[in-house]
Amino acid sequence: MLELGKAGALGVGRGVLPLLSGGAVVGTLQASNWKEQATAVIGDRVWQYSKRKGELRARWAVEPEDSARLRARQASSWKGTWVADLEGTRVDVEVLSYWKGTHRFVSGGQQVAHSASTGGWSPRPTLTATPGMPLGHQIFLLWLELVISRRNTAAMTAATGVAVVGGSS
Repeated sequence: MLELGKAGALGVGRGVLPLLSGGAVVGTLQASNWKEQATAVIGDRVWQYSKRKGELRARWAVEPEDSARLRARQASSWKGTWVADLEGTRVDVEVLSYWKGTHRFVSGGQQVAHSASTGGWSPRPTLTATPGMPLGHQIFLLWLELVISRRNTAAMTAATGVAVVGGSS
């Protein structure tokens, strides 16, 4: 299982999230709080994650800005589904539980991963993938989970604010 650790914990810098597999740090993620972008460091490889033209993308930092090795786009806002392209492999992202905010990742009719969260006051996403899925792909899907979670939280906050303002007359 891959999970996001607490920011600044386990010897990583302030504002940096350790990426944990079996309790061991396998990389780091520095995600922007204001934009859908991040930098992931996995071994000696640096990945740049960003949003471009409505699509979430990942590329190696040494590649041109307009390139993308990994991509994800929302297929349906009503159903909460996404479609990812992991270096030529299509992965459909389906809602597993609306209540828990979890997803299943399906490729070729087979589930290749699923998400969960650590729970508690500040839940952090986790990802369990089938053996053999490259770590870079797993971390991109974990970042996608983080983005979806933040979008859902923002939507709920906006809806609650409208309900409170609308009901206070």
